[in-house]
Amino acid sequence: MERIHPYKGKKLCDMKNLIDKLLNWYFSKKSLPYWCILFIDCAIVGFSVMFVFWMVTRGFYIYFYFNEALSAALLYALLSVIGFRLFRTYSPVMRYASFIDLLKISYGNLINLAVAIVLRLITAHNVYFYPFRLRHLILIFILATLLMWVVRILIKTLYEVASADRKTMRAFIYGPMEGGVALAKSIRTQRPIRFNLKGFISHDGTFKNHIIMGCKVYEANEHLADIVKERDIKAVLVSPLKIKEFRANENLQDLLIGAGVKIFMAHNLQEWKEGDDISGVQLQEVSVEDLLPRSEIRVDLKSVEELLKDQRVLITGSAGSIGSELVRQVAKFKPAAMMLIDQAETPQHDIRLMMAKDFPDIQSETIVTSISRKSRMEEVFKSFRPDYVFHAAAYKHVPMMEDNPSEAVLNNIYGTKIIADMAVKYGVKKFVMVSTDKAVNPTNVMGCSKRICEIYVQSLDQSIKEQKRRKAEGPAVTTQFVTTRFGNVLGSNGSVIPLFREQIKNGGPVTVTDERIVRFFMLIPEACKLVLEAGTKGNGGEIFVFDMGKPVKIADLAKRMIMLSGATNVEIKYTGLRPGEKLYEEVLNELEGTKPTFHEKIRIAEVREYDYAEVCKQIDDLVEISKKYDDMATVAKMKEIVPEYKSNNSIYESLDK
Repeated sequence: MERIHPYKGKKLCDMKNLIDKLLNWYFSKKSLPYWCILFIDCAIVGFSVMFVFWMVTRGFYIYFYFNEALSAALLYALLSVIGFRLFRTYSPVMRYASFIDLLKISYGNLINLAVAIVLRLITAHNVYFYPFRLRHLILIFILATLLMWVVRILIKTLYEVASADRKTMRAFIYGPMEGGVALAKSIRTQRPIRFNLKGFISHDGTFKNHIIMGCKVYEANEHLADIVKERDIKAVLVSPLKIKEFRANENLQDLLIGAGVKIFMAHNLQEWKEGDDISGVQLQEVSVEDLLPRSEIRVDLKSVEELLKDQRVLITGSAGSIGSELVRQVAKFKPAAMMLIDQAETPQHDIRLMMAKDFPDIQSETIVTSISRKSRMEEVFKSFRPDYVFHAAAYKHVPMMEDNPSEAVLNNIYGTKIIADMAVKYGVKKFVMVSTDKAVNPTNVMGCSKRICEIYVQSLDQSIKEQKRRKAEGPAVTTQFVTTRFGNVLGSNGSVIPLFREQIKNGGPVTVTDERIVRFFMLIPEACKLVLEAGTKGNGGEIFVFDMGKPVKIADLAKRMIMLSGATNVEIKYTGLRPGEKLYEEVLNELEGTKPTFHEKIRIAEVREYDYAEVCKQIDDLVEISKKYDDMATVAKMKEIVPEYKSNNSIYESLDK
């Protein structure tokens, strides 16, 4: 192998650095002044005249007629300003030249050709100008047009080279139609250049082998992985109009991820449609949450705003995953005041700072306390007098509550009863409780505690309605109680995805309890929007069930996260089901049916009704038992209240025999 002398290598390196400095010097300027571009174009016309003269005379007459040819070149160059001025060919920034700009140059030179023809007729017998024939004039302005095109394309190319860096990735775009073309134009104007477009991917066979914007269209089939490898593709950009289609195609995702390709989607991950302006779309590398198949959820937030605007809103669990998102969404509707309650001091402090920064005009108060402190809750309700209550406070971790059933009772059940009773006493219009799919056929303490909460607020709502029907004495304002029930939310505190991400970062293993386990997932903002719509539109007594879409196999989720991370040698370890854990979560009890509602993603569960007085007695007894911290006795009482509660993989299974 030939070795490069150190001195020569240094000279090559110095020359490259010099070229880079020159390019950066020019391209750091805003643009060339208009007069500079106009001068360059006129100079090109003059050069074209002299070049055509040399060609047609083959250099024979250059000595005799040089002055005449030069005079003609200067005159044609000067008069070409007419066409350039009419079409303002000098206005666009050369490094951003487009097809339209090149077309304007053609139009301008057609005008200049017409002017040149007229000038030739006038100066046909003038001894000061060389008498070019018509075909020569046509050739001059064709050459001038081509040279102007070349200059602009060259400057544009040099700018792209100067703007690119080593991190620029060779990329395909998924979706060749309108959205893909718009995305291609968008990435080509980004500085610095992040992606070097090398082709399009399409499921439509009619586009196969077509050329779009100079790039080939490839079919999304089993050969795509070989093409990606052959062309050294490092990224696939999903057209904003094809996000839904891409999410649904797990085979294509696995093929691309398996080929080591990074996938990029629109920053806000909304569902775009034809006609949307996507010129400024921001792309981000996707996480596994972005690839989970789900349909678009549209919520009538206008009607929610009409109900909550200028109202006093109290939110419990305001520092939690669901509660904090409820705070953000409710604050956008400009309520009169907000009361935010949570017992987690540091996260609650973060909520206080967020409100001060993002919603300074909204009167808000953040309180650190437990909802199970009855005297404190009495004081809060008495002073604040809320119109709406969103109750998201709860202990939610299944293994923790399995070890601490008394705390689950005192916080989840007793705390809910206190908040619900205060809502009635102080005339709250609507009480919205956030529940969980684990309340259906519960197999653990946490799920059973939430089911008892559902039973209490539903029986309380029924009792209030019965009093009203009998025209008995009751509160001046009838409080409506609504329950919302859904599954896991993506990115919530303690959820499986952040856990997997941390395990992968540490080199594994990634722990999955069982290879067969599946779960429903929903984005936190989507879940909260459904909570707001269901809660505000409900008439009281309903348990609203959300359509969570397609369940996800947790083992497949772990495999995909490992592939997306690019990590190698990270194994998946199956640890066995945790106490109280189910293989399959349910949103409805097998004996329950559903009724449609105002939203296709929300249905009403038809559940059995309970007598309010009996429920109160049962809960009071349960609370007294839980204060003794006898786990077996506490869980036994919970099973008495909820007969369908059957423990799974737990010490409490003995109580089911």
